[in-house]
Amino acid sequence: MKKKKVLIAMSGGIDSTVAAMLLLEQGYELVGVTYRTFDQISRACLEKEKGCCSVDSLFEAKRMAQELGFPHHILDIREEFKSTVIANFIGEYLRGRTPNPCVICNSVIKWGKLMQTADEMGCDYIATGHYARIGHQTERWYLRKGVDTTKDQTYFLWTLNQENLSRTIFPLGELTKPQVRKIAFDHGYEKLSQKGESQEICFIPDNDYRSFLAEQVENYAEKYGPGIFVNTRGEKLGEHKGFPNYTIGQRKGLGIALGQPMFVVAIHPESNTVVLGTKEELQGKTCYISRLNWMKYDQIADGFEITAKIRYRNEGGKALLYPEGERIRMVFQDPMDSITPGQSAVFYEGDDVVGGGIIES
Repeated sequence: MKKKKVLIAMSGGIDSTVAAMLLLEQGYELVGVTYRTFDQISRACLEKEKGCCSVDSLFEAKRMAQELGFPHHILDIREEFKSTVIANFIGEYLRGRTPNPCVICNSVIKWGKLMQTADEMGCDYIATGHYARIGHQTERWYLRKGVDTTKDQTYFLWTLNQENLSRTIFPLGELTKPQVRKIAFDHGYEKLSQKGESQEICFIPDNDYRSFLAEQVENYAEKYGPGIFVNTRGEKLGEHKGFPNYTIGQRKGLGIALGQPMFVVAIHPESNTVVLGTKEELQGKTCYISRLNWMKYDQIADGFEITAKIRYRNEGGKALLYPEGERIRMVFQDPMDSITPGQSAVFYEGDDVVGGGIIES
């Protein structure tokens, strides 16, 4: 029987490299691909040692593929990345929202381009080094949390559609990070086995999104300059540096002393106003979710009970879902901190992903 052909996305890091090792051992024919997505133009970015957008990472991925014995391609998609992921990132902040670029990148770039490239290269499947698993029942494909709950990445993958899931392999889904490091070490890659991980946004490796906005947006300082802080009663508290500099839940770096801990609880871009409130005023139980993508079920009933995560490191909370046309009203059992417009809400049933969407309000 002819071996199945797999297009594997490679970053030059340990996870995608070990994923490739495992697929080779399972008898798959591999083709590696790394996308050139962004040129790090700020000085801080250039001084950063590593980053998955860096030129070094591109050639590290190619070197690893060559050592493992399969072809590798570097594809330049900088314009597409800029017009989708970066444009969305900038646009959301300028609307007073907090985007999650990894979610957009996974749907538009990683799986969007991977599926296209796989077809062009005659590949049956695509594979990545994500820590996630795939389930299948009653003709539906869905994500399942990775065995390593500290590394589970299903939160970032809720946009994948049924075709994406049916053709995707996650070789690391059943493994823990220490096991992955041991596999690299046992294959003779001691340096790779000790390689660190980046927690930053790939195109902002210095993690300073405010400077990035200032660099990318024409006349940024003039258009998005100082405004006022108000409390939840609308009373003026002081001046701020411009609403895009703040996110819901932010406490540090406000530049204002009020005698008690205060948090950003709302942002009003039309008036350049940032609302500050107490910890209690930051909490909420109800929000609306749009841009829905269903996985485990093609539809749900009123009052469907799930556990919802509203941030990657958020443990999640029990909630009920109520379909309302093209969106969902989500009601938490207990108050949640920092329900943030622009962020993702992902719905879980145990380890299984029911679906997800974007928080609107």
